Amino acid sequence: MVLSKANILALVLGYPLFTVFWTVVFWTRIAGRYQPTWESLDTRPLPDWYDNAKVGLLIHWGLFSVPSFGSERFWQEWKGGNHKFVHFMMKNYPPNFTYQDFASQFKAEFFDPKEWTEVFEASGARYIILTSKHQEGYGMWPSPYSWNWNCKDVGPNKDLVGELASAVKSYTPQIRFGVYYSLPEWFNPLYELDRKNHSKSNTYVSTKVLPELYSIVRRYQPEIIVSEDDEREPDSYWNSTLFLSWLFNESPVRRTVVVNDRWGSGTFCRHGSYFTCYSAGTLPPHKFERRISLDRHSLGYRREARLGDYLSIYELIASIAETVSCGGNILINIGPSPDGRIPPIMEERLRQVGAWLDVNGEAIYASIPWTHQNDTITRGIWYTKDKDLDRTYAIVLNWPEDCLLFLGAVEPSKETKIFLLGYETPDAKFIRLKFEARLTGITIAFPDMSEVRSKWAWVLVMSGIGPALLL
Repeated sequence: MVLSKANILALVLGYPLFTVFWTVVFWTRIAGRYQPTWESLDTRPLPDWYDNAKVGLLIHWGLFSVPSFGSERFWQEWKGGNHKFVHFMMKNYPPNFTYQDFASQFKAEFFDPKEWTEVFEASGARYIILTSKHQEGYGMWPSPYSWNWNCKDVGPNKDLVGELASAVKSYTPQIRFGVYYSLPEWFNPLYELDRKNHSKSNTYVSTKVLPELYSIVRRYQPEIIVSEDDEREPDSYWNSTLFLSWLFNESPVRRTVVVNDRWGSGTFCRHGSYFTCYSAGTLPPHKFERRISLDRHSLGYRREARLGDYLSIYELIASIAETVSCGGNILINIGPSPDGRIPPIMEERLRQVGAWLDVNGEAIYASIPWTHQNDTITRGIWYTKDKDLDRTYAIVLNWPEDCLLFLGAVEPSKETKIFLLGYETPDAKFIRLKFEARLTGITIAFPDMSEVRSKWAWVLVMSGIGPALLL
Protein backbone atom coordinates (compact mmCIF):
# COMPACT_ATOMS: atom_id res chain seq x y z
CA MET A 1 0.00 0.00 0.00
CA VAL A 2 1.27 3.48 -0.88
CA LEU A 3 -0.01 6.57 0.96
CA SER A 4 -1.18 9.27 -1.44
CA LYS A 5 -0.63 12.96 -0.77
CA ALA A 6 -4.34 13.35 -0.11
CA ASN A 7 -4.32 10.56 2.46
CA ILE A 8 -1.29 11.97 4.23
CA LEU A 9 -2.89 15.43 4.32
CA ALA A 10 -6.07 13.96 5.80
CA LEU A 11 -4.02 12.21 8.46
CA VAL A 12 -2.13 15.39 9.34
CA LEU A 13 -5.32 17.48 9.62
CA GLY A 14 -7.42 14.93 11.49
CA TYR A 15 -5.07 13.19 13.94
CA PRO A 16 -2.41 14.08 16.50
CA LEU A 17 1.14 14.19 15.19
CA PHE A 18 2.30 11.01 17.00
CA THR A 19 -0.63 9.06 15.48
CA VAL A 20 0.26 10.31 12.01
CA PHE A 21 3.91 9.34 12.56
CA TRP A 22 3.22 5.75 13.61
CA THR A 23 0.57 5.30 10.90
CA VAL A 24 3.08 6.33 8.23
CA VAL A 25 5.73 4.06 9.78
CA PHE A 26 3.31 1.12 9.82
CA TRP A 27 2.21 1.44 6.18
CA THR A 28 5.77 2.10 5.03
CA ARG A 29 6.88 -1.09 6.76
CA ILE A 30 4.30 -3.33 5.05
CA ALA A 31 4.47 -1.60 1.67
CA GLY A 32 5.63 -4.10 -0.92
CA ARG A 33 5.37 -7.06 1.47
CA TYR A 34 3.86 -10.34 0.39
CA GLN A 35 0.76 -11.41 2.24
CA PRO A 36 0.10 -15.08 3.19
CA THR A 37 -2.20 -15.60 0.19
CA TRP A 38 -1.45 -17.20 -3.15
CA GLU A 39 -2.77 -14.11 -4.90
CA SER A 40 -0.07 -12.03 -3.22
CA LEU A 41 2.73 -14.61 -3.24
CA ASP A 42 2.28 -15.27 -6.96
CA THR A 43 3.15 -11.64 -7.73
CA ARG A 44 6.73 -12.09 -6.55
CA PRO A 45 9.11 -11.90 -9.55
CA LEU A 46 11.37 -14.84 -10.28
CA PRO A 47 14.93 -13.94 -9.21
CA ASP A 48 17.11 -13.50 -12.30
CA TRP A 49 19.84 -15.83 -11.09
CA TYR A 50 17.57 -18.86 -11.33
CA ASP A 51 16.39 -18.13 -14.86
CA ASN A 52 20.00 -17.59 -15.95
CA ALA A 53 21.38 -20.69 -14.22
CA LYS A 54 19.71 -23.32 -16.47
CA VAL A 55 21.58 -26.33 -15.03
CA GLY A 56 21.24 -27.69 -11.50
CA LEU A 57 21.96 -30.89 -9.58
CA LEU A 58 19.64 -32.74 -7.20
CA ILE A 59 21.37 -35.02 -4.68
CA HIS A 60 19.18 -37.81 -3.33
CA TRP A 61 21.04 -39.04 -0.27
CA GLY A 62 19.58 -40.46 2.91
CA LEU A 63 18.91 -43.60 4.87
CA PHE A 64 17.47 -45.23 1.74
CA SER A 65 21.05 -45.19 0.41
CA VAL A 66 21.95 -47.97 2.87
CA PRO A 67 19.80 -50.81 1.49
CA SER A 68 20.45 -49.16 -1.90
CA PHE A 69 17.97 -51.42 -3.62
CA GLY A 70 14.98 -50.77 -5.86
CA SER A 71 14.48 -47.05 -5.31
CA GLU A 72 14.63 -44.26 -2.75
CA ARG A 73 11.09 -45.26 -1.71
CA PHE A 74 12.46 -48.49 -0.22
CA TRP A 75 10.73 -48.25 3.19
CA GLN A 76 7.30 -47.52 1.72
CA GLU A 77 7.62 -50.32 -0.84
CA TRP A 78 8.81 -52.83 1.76
CA LYS A 79 6.16 -52.01 4.35
CA GLY A 80 3.53 -51.82 1.63
CA GLY A 81 4.15 -55.45 0.73
CA ASN A 82 5.89 -55.06 -2.62
CA HIS A 83 7.13 -58.60 -3.28
CA LYS A 84 10.44 -57.46 -4.77
CA PHE A 85 11.37 -55.54 -1.62
CA VAL A 86 9.92 -58.08 0.82
CA HIS A 87 11.93 -60.86 -0.83
CA PHE A 88 15.10 -58.74 -0.69
CA MET A 89 14.71 -58.25 3.06
CA MET A 90 13.87 -61.89 3.73
CA LYS A 91 16.92 -63.00 1.78
CA ASN A 92 19.45 -60.57 3.24
CA TYR A 93 18.33 -59.52 6.75
CA PRO A 94 17.07 -61.26 9.91
CA PRO A 95 13.30 -61.42 10.57
CA ASN A 96 13.32 -58.80 13.32
CA PHE A 97 15.31 -56.23 11.32
CA THR A 98 13.62 -52.82 11.10
CA TYR A 99 14.14 -49.87 8.80
CA GLN A 100 15.50 -47.91 11.76
CA ASP A 101 18.30 -50.48 12.04
CA PHE A 102 19.75 -49.17 8.79
CA ALA A 103 20.73 -45.94 10.58
CA SER A 104 23.74 -47.50 12.32
CA GLN A 105 25.01 -48.61 8.89
CA PHE A 106 24.77 -45.11 7.42
CA LYS A 107 28.31 -43.95 8.18
CA ALA A 108 29.26 -41.57 5.33
CA GLU A 109 32.87 -42.37 6.17
CA PHE A 110 34.21 -41.28 2.78
CA PHE A 111 32.12 -38.10 2.54
CA ASP A 112 34.39 -35.24 1.50
CA PRO A 113 32.31 -32.11 0.83
CA LYS A 114 35.24 -30.29 -0.76
CA GLU A 115 35.69 -33.16 -3.21
CA TRP A 116 31.98 -33.03 -4.01
CA THR A 117 32.18 -29.33 -4.80
CA GLU A 118 35.03 -30.00 -7.24
CA VAL A 119 32.75 -32.39 -9.12
CA PHE A 120 29.88 -29.88 -9.01
CA GLU A 121 32.11 -27.18 -10.45
CA ALA A 122 33.38 -29.50 -13.18
CA SER A 123 29.78 -30.36 -14.13
CA GLY A 124 28.92 -26.78 -15.05
CA ALA A 125 25.94 -26.77 -12.67
CA ARG A 126 24.92 -23.40 -11.27
CA TYR A 127 22.97 -24.70 -8.28
CA ILE A 128 22.78 -27.87 -6.19
CA ILE A 129 19.97 -29.22 -4.02
CA LEU A 130 20.52 -31.74 -1.22
CA THR A 131 17.80 -33.84 0.39
CA SER A 132 17.58 -32.51 3.94
CA LYS A 133 14.71 -34.87 4.76
CA HIS A 134 13.03 -37.45 2.57
CA GLN A 135 9.64 -39.07 3.20
CA GLU A 136 11.36 -41.52 5.56
CA GLY A 137 11.73 -38.62 8.00
CA TYR A 138 15.44 -39.08 8.69
CA GLY A 139 17.09 -35.67 9.01
CA MET A 140 20.38 -34.96 7.25
CA TRP A 141 21.15 -32.24 9.79
CA PRO A 142 20.89 -32.12 13.61
CA SER A 143 17.30 -30.98 13.73
CA PRO A 144 16.14 -30.35 17.31
CA TYR A 145 12.64 -31.39 16.21
CA SER A 146 13.52 -34.84 14.85
CA TRP A 147 13.47 -36.79 18.15
CA ASN A 148 17.06 -37.95 17.56
CA TRP A 149 16.12 -39.36 14.14
CA ASN A 150 18.91 -37.51 12.32
CA CYS A 151 22.46 -37.97 11.06
CA LYS A 152 24.07 -36.29 14.06
CA ASP A 153 22.38 -38.40 16.72
CA VAL A 154 22.34 -41.74 14.90
CA GLY A 155 24.49 -42.72 11.95
CA PRO A 156 27.41 -40.63 10.64
CA ASN A 157 27.55 -38.28 13.66
CA LYS A 158 27.91 -35.40 11.19
CA ASP A 159 25.88 -32.39 10.08
CA LEU A 160 25.73 -33.41 6.42
CA VAL A 161 23.62 -30.46 5.27
CA GLY A 162 25.83 -28.03 7.13
CA GLU A 163 29.11 -29.47 5.88
CA LEU A 164 27.97 -29.41 2.27
CA ALA A 165 26.42 -25.94 2.54
CA SER A 166 29.65 -24.59 4.03
CA ALA A 167 31.80 -26.26 1.35
CA VAL A 168 29.66 -24.96 -1.52
CA LYS A 169 29.76 -21.41 -0.20
CA SER A 170 33.50 -21.59 0.56
CA TYR A 171 34.89 -23.37 -2.51
CA THR A 172 32.30 -22.70 -5.22
CA PRO A 173 30.54 -19.42 -4.36
CA GLN A 174 29.24 -19.18 -7.93
CA ILE A 175 27.05 -22.23 -7.21
CA ARG A 176 23.83 -21.68 -5.25
CA PHE A 177 22.96 -24.05 -2.42
CA GLY A 178 19.46 -25.45 -1.93
CA VAL A 179 17.58 -28.11 0.02
CA TYR A 180 14.86 -30.63 -0.69
CA TYR A 181 12.39 -31.10 2.17
CA SER A 182 9.51 -33.56 2.25
CA LEU A 183 6.45 -32.23 4.06
CA PRO A 184 4.88 -35.65 4.74
CA GLU A 185 6.61 -38.55 6.46
CA TRP A 186 5.27 -41.99 5.62
CA PHE A 187 5.02 -43.46 9.11
CA ASN A 188 5.22 -40.49 11.45
CA PRO A 189 2.57 -41.11 14.17
CA LEU A 190 1.71 -37.42 14.48
CA TYR A 191 1.14 -37.17 10.74
CA GLU A 192 -0.97 -40.33 10.76
CA LEU A 193 -3.05 -38.93 13.63
CA ASP A 194 -3.68 -35.69 11.75
CA ARG A 195 -4.75 -37.70 8.71
CA LYS A 196 -7.18 -39.74 10.82
CA ASN A 197 -8.65 -36.40 11.94
CA HIS A 198 -9.11 -35.48 8.25
CA SER A 199 -6.50 -32.72 8.63
CA LYS A 200 -8.67 -30.84 11.14
CA SER A 201 -5.69 -30.99 13.49
CA ASN A 202 -2.16 -30.18 12.40
CA THR A 203 -0.04 -31.14 15.37
CA TYR A 204 2.54 -32.69 13.03
CA VAL A 205 2.88 -29.44 11.10
CA SER A 206 3.07 -27.13 14.09
CA THR A 207 5.53 -29.26 16.08
CA LYS A 208 7.66 -30.72 13.29
CA VAL A 209 7.34 -29.31 9.78
CA LEU A 210 7.21 -25.56 10.31
CA PRO A 211 9.83 -25.45 13.09
CA GLU A 212 12.19 -27.46 10.87
CA LEU A 213 11.60 -25.28 7.81
CA TYR A 214 12.20 -22.06 9.74
CA SER A 215 15.26 -23.58 11.40
CA ILE A 216 16.90 -24.89 8.25
CA VAL A 217 16.44 -21.57 6.42
CA ARG A 218 17.91 -19.54 9.26
CA ARG A 219 20.77 -21.98 9.79
CA TYR A 220 21.92 -22.73 6.23
CA GLN A 221 20.30 -19.98 4.13
CA PRO A 222 19.37 -22.16 1.13
CA GLU A 223 18.47 -20.20 -1.98
CA ILE A 224 16.29 -22.97 -3.37
CA ILE A 225 13.69 -24.89 -1.38
CA VAL A 226 12.21 -27.92 -3.07
CA SER A 227 9.17 -29.03 -1.14
CA GLU A 228 7.54 -32.44 -1.57
CA ASP A 229 3.95 -33.34 -0.79
CA ASP A 230 1.69 -36.29 -1.46
CA GLU A 231 -1.18 -34.12 -2.76
CA ARG A 232 -3.53 -35.45 -0.09
CA GLU A 233 -3.63 -32.53 2.36
CA PRO A 234 -4.45 -28.96 1.30
CA ASP A 235 -1.91 -26.18 1.57
CA SER A 236 -3.94 -24.78 4.50
CA TYR A 237 -3.03 -27.89 6.51
CA TRP A 238 0.66 -27.29 5.86
CA ASN A 239 0.36 -23.52 6.53
CA SER A 240 2.29 -23.10 3.30
CA THR A 241 1.34 -19.51 2.56
CA LEU A 242 2.29 -18.46 6.09
CA PHE A 243 5.76 -19.96 5.73
CA LEU A 244 6.28 -18.60 2.21
CA SER A 245 5.25 -15.07 3.19
CA TRP A 246 7.89 -15.19 5.95
CA LEU A 247 10.41 -16.66 3.48
CA PHE A 248 9.83 -13.85 0.95
CA ASN A 249 9.54 -11.03 3.51
CA GLU A 250 11.70 -11.73 6.54
CA SER A 251 14.09 -14.64 5.92
CA PRO A 252 17.83 -14.15 5.32
CA VAL A 253 17.32 -15.30 1.70
CA ARG A 254 14.18 -13.27 1.00
CA ARG A 255 15.61 -11.53 -2.07
CA THR A 256 17.10 -14.55 -3.84
CA VAL A 257 15.22 -17.68 -2.75
CA VAL A 258 13.10 -19.68 -5.20
CA VAL A 259 10.58 -22.43 -4.44
CA ASN A 260 8.85 -25.13 -6.42
CA ASP A 261 5.14 -25.92 -6.77
CA ARG A 262 4.52 -28.73 -4.25
CA TRP A 263 3.00 -27.07 -1.18
CA GLY A 264 -0.23 -29.04 -0.75
CA SER A 265 -3.00 -30.37 -2.94
CA GLY A 266 -4.04 -27.85 -5.55
CA THR A 267 -0.68 -26.07 -5.70
CA PHE A 268 1.02 -28.31 -8.26
CA CYS A 269 1.48 -26.38 -11.51
CA ARG A 270 -0.41 -23.42 -10.05
CA HIS A 271 1.75 -21.76 -7.39
CA GLY A 272 5.50 -21.42 -6.95
CA SER A 273 8.51 -19.59 -8.35
CA TYR A 274 8.73 -22.27 -11.04
CA PHE A 275 6.56 -25.21 -12.06
CA THR A 276 7.57 -28.86 -12.38
CA CYS A 277 4.60 -30.09 -14.43
CA TYR A 278 5.75 -29.23 -17.95
CA SER A 279 7.67 -31.53 -20.22
CA ALA A 280 10.01 -29.99 -22.74
CA GLY A 281 9.07 -29.78 -26.42
CA THR A 282 6.87 -26.71 -26.48
CA LEU A 283 7.10 -23.25 -24.91
CA PRO A 284 5.00 -23.17 -21.71
CA PRO A 285 3.45 -20.03 -20.18
CA HIS A 286 5.41 -20.23 -16.90
CA LYS A 287 9.01 -20.82 -15.88
CA PHE A 288 9.57 -24.53 -15.38
CA GLU A 289 12.16 -27.05 -14.29
CA ARG A 290 12.57 -30.54 -15.70
CA ARG A 291 14.12 -33.23 -13.55
CA ILE A 292 16.01 -36.19 -14.99
CA SER A 293 17.88 -38.86 -13.08
CA LEU A 294 21.15 -40.40 -14.20
CA ASP A 295 19.69 -43.72 -13.06
CA ARG A 296 16.55 -44.29 -15.13
CA HIS A 297 14.87 -46.32 -12.38
CA SER A 298 15.73 -44.57 -9.13
CA LEU A 299 16.64 -41.23 -7.61
CA GLY A 300 18.68 -42.89 -4.88
CA TYR A 301 21.76 -45.08 -5.19
CA ARG A 302 21.15 -48.70 -6.29
CA ARG A 303 23.74 -51.43 -5.90
CA GLU A 304 21.95 -53.63 -8.44
CA ALA A 305 22.01 -51.00 -11.24
CA ARG A 306 23.48 -52.07 -14.57
CA LEU A 307 25.37 -49.96 -17.08
CA GLY A 308 22.34 -49.66 -19.35
CA ASP A 309 20.29 -48.23 -16.48
CA TYR A 310 22.25 -44.97 -16.67
CA LEU A 311 21.62 -42.19 -19.15
CA SER A 312 24.27 -41.73 -21.80
CA ILE A 313 25.99 -38.39 -22.22
CA TYR A 314 24.16 -37.98 -25.53
CA GLU A 315 20.80 -38.40 -23.78
CA LEU A 316 21.82 -35.89 -21.13
CA ILE A 317 22.86 -33.22 -23.61
CA ALA A 318 19.75 -33.81 -25.70
CA SER A 319 17.62 -33.27 -22.59
CA ILE A 320 19.51 -30.08 -21.72
CA ALA A 321 19.10 -28.69 -25.24
CA GLU A 322 15.42 -29.54 -25.47
CA THR A 323 14.61 -28.14 -22.01
CA VAL A 324 16.56 -24.89 -22.27
CA SER A 325 15.25 -24.16 -25.76
CA CYS A 326 11.74 -24.17 -24.23
CA GLY A 327 12.76 -21.76 -21.45
CA GLY A 328 13.22 -24.32 -18.71
CA ASN A 329 15.94 -25.33 -16.29
CA ILE A 330 17.30 -28.87 -16.18
CA LEU A 331 17.79 -30.59 -12.80
CA ILE A 332 20.09 -33.62 -13.01
CA ASN A 333 19.65 -36.10 -10.18
CA ILE A 334 22.45 -38.17 -8.68
CA GLY A 335 22.43 -40.68 -5.82
CA PRO A 336 25.58 -40.95 -3.66
CA SER A 337 26.47 -44.21 -1.90
CA PRO A 338 25.93 -44.60 1.87
CA ASP A 339 29.65 -44.18 2.51
CA GLY A 340 29.52 -40.71 0.96
CA ARG A 341 30.93 -41.21 -2.53
CA ILE A 342 29.54 -40.00 -5.84
CA PRO A 343 29.53 -43.22 -7.92
CA PRO A 344 32.23 -43.10 -10.65
CA ILE A 345 29.76 -43.46 -13.53
CA MET A 346 27.76 -40.51 -12.20
CA GLU A 347 30.90 -38.45 -11.75
CA GLU A 348 31.92 -39.28 -15.31
CA ARG A 349 28.57 -38.14 -16.71
CA LEU A 350 28.72 -34.88 -14.75
CA ARG A 351 32.23 -34.14 -15.95
CA GLN A 352 31.20 -34.90 -19.54
CA VAL A 353 28.32 -32.44 -19.25
CA GLY A 354 30.73 -29.84 -17.90
CA ALA A 355 33.21 -30.44 -20.71
CA TRP A 356 30.43 -29.87 -23.25
CA LEU A 357 29.26 -26.72 -21.46
CA ASP A 358 32.82 -25.36 -21.39
CA VAL A 359 32.65 -25.11 -25.18
CA ASN A 360 28.95 -24.51 -25.75
CA GLY A 361 27.71 -22.87 -22.55
CA GLU A 362 26.92 -19.52 -24.16
CA ALA A 363 23.97 -21.22 -25.91
CA ILE A 364 22.68 -22.43 -22.53
CA TYR A 365 23.41 -20.05 -19.65
CA ALA A 366 21.28 -16.88 -19.53
CA SER A 367 19.74 -17.74 -22.90
CA ILE A 368 16.10 -17.19 -23.83
CA PRO A 369 13.82 -19.10 -26.21
CA TRP A 370 13.92 -18.15 -29.89
CA THR A 371 10.90 -17.79 -32.18
CA HIS A 372 11.06 -21.51 -32.89
CA GLN A 373 12.10 -24.04 -30.28
CA ASN A 374 13.10 -26.79 -32.70
CA ASP A 375 13.57 -27.20 -36.42
CA THR A 376 10.53 -28.98 -37.81
CA ILE A 377 12.30 -30.09 -40.99
CA THR A 378 15.62 -31.39 -39.66
CA ARG A 379 15.27 -33.46 -36.51
CA GLY A 380 17.58 -32.99 -33.54
CA ILE A 381 17.95 -29.21 -33.80
CA TRP A 382 17.04 -26.97 -30.84
CA TYR A 383 17.24 -23.17 -30.80
CA THR A 384 18.08 -20.62 -28.11
CA LYS A 385 18.86 -16.91 -28.23
CA ASP A 386 21.10 -14.42 -26.47
CA LYS A 387 18.87 -12.05 -24.52
CA ASP A 388 21.01 -8.98 -25.30
CA LEU A 389 22.99 -9.64 -28.49
CA ASP A 390 21.99 -10.53 -32.03
CA ARG A 391 22.91 -14.17 -31.62
CA THR A 392 20.69 -17.14 -32.27
CA TYR A 393 22.01 -20.59 -31.41
CA ALA A 394 21.20 -23.87 -33.10
CA ILE A 395 22.12 -26.90 -30.99
CA VAL A 396 22.79 -29.74 -33.41
CA LEU A 397 22.50 -33.18 -31.82
CA ASN A 398 23.61 -35.17 -34.87
CA TRP A 399 26.56 -34.37 -37.12
CA PRO A 400 25.10 -33.63 -40.57
CA GLU A 401 25.50 -36.15 -43.37
CA ASP A 402 28.14 -35.05 -45.91
CA CYS A 403 28.79 -32.08 -43.57
CA LEU A 404 25.79 -30.20 -44.99
CA LEU A 405 23.07 -29.09 -42.59
CA PHE A 406 19.68 -27.81 -43.72
CA LEU A 407 17.76 -25.57 -41.31
CA GLY A 408 14.16 -25.00 -42.30
CA ALA A 409 13.39 -22.51 -39.52
CA VAL A 410 16.11 -19.96 -40.40
CA GLU A 411 15.89 -17.14 -42.95
CA PRO A 412 19.30 -15.56 -43.80
CA SER A 413 19.95 -11.96 -44.80
CA LYS A 414 22.81 -9.96 -46.34
CA GLU A 415 24.21 -9.45 -42.82
CA THR A 416 24.14 -13.10 -41.83
CA LYS A 417 27.23 -14.55 -40.17
CA ILE A 418 27.50 -18.12 -38.92
CA PHE A 419 30.14 -19.71 -36.68
CA LEU A 420 30.50 -23.07 -34.98
CA LEU A 421 31.51 -23.08 -31.30
CA GLY A 422 34.72 -25.03 -30.86
CA TYR A 423 35.82 -24.45 -34.49
CA GLU A 424 38.51 -21.79 -34.36
CA THR A 425 42.07 -20.87 -35.34
CA PRO A 426 45.04 -21.52 -33.01
CA ASP A 427 44.72 -17.97 -31.67
CA ALA A 428 41.05 -18.61 -30.75
CA LYS A 429 39.43 -16.68 -33.57
CA PHE A 430 36.21 -18.19 -34.83
CA ILE A 431 36.05 -19.31 -38.46
CA ARG A 432 33.01 -18.30 -40.46
CA LEU A 433 31.01 -21.06 -42.07
CA LYS A 434 29.76 -20.96 -45.62
CA PHE A 435 26.02 -21.12 -46.21
CA GLU A 436 23.50 -20.94 -49.01
CA ALA A 437 19.98 -19.51 -48.84
CA ARG A 438 17.20 -21.76 -50.07
CA LEU A 439 13.67 -20.99 -51.20
CA THR A 440 12.87 -21.37 -47.54
CA GLY A 441 15.58 -22.06 -44.98
CA ILE A 442 19.34 -22.31 -45.29
CA THR A 443 22.06 -24.90 -45.97
CA ILE A 444 25.24 -24.62 -43.88
CA ALA A 445 28.57 -26.26 -44.69
CA PHE A 446 30.23 -27.87 -41.65
CA PRO A 447 33.99 -28.42 -41.37
CA ASP A 448 35.55 -31.81 -40.82
CA MET A 449 34.49 -33.14 -37.41
CA SER A 450 38.10 -33.68 -36.35
CA GLU A 451 38.69 -29.91 -36.47
CA VAL A 452 36.02 -29.13 -33.86
CA ARG A 453 36.63 -29.25 -30.10
CA SER A 454 33.06 -30.02 -29.14
CA LYS A 455 31.80 -33.57 -28.61
CA TRP A 456 28.36 -35.20 -28.63
CA ALA A 457 26.51 -32.11 -29.89
CA TRP A 458 27.48 -28.93 -31.73
CA VAL A 459 26.32 -25.32 -31.54
CA LEU A 460 25.95 -22.85 -34.40
CA VAL A 461 26.11 -19.13 -33.59
CA MET A 462 24.08 -17.12 -36.10
CA SER A 463 23.67 -13.37 -36.39
CA GLY A 464 21.65 -11.40 -38.92
CA ILE A 465 19.03 -14.11 -39.31
CA GLY A 466 15.30 -14.29 -38.79
CA PRO A 467 12.64 -16.98 -38.60
CA ALA A 468 11.60 -18.52 -41.89
CA LEU A 469 8.05 -17.69 -42.90
CA LEU A 470 7.32 -21.14 -44.29
CA LEU A 471 8.20 -24.33 -42.44
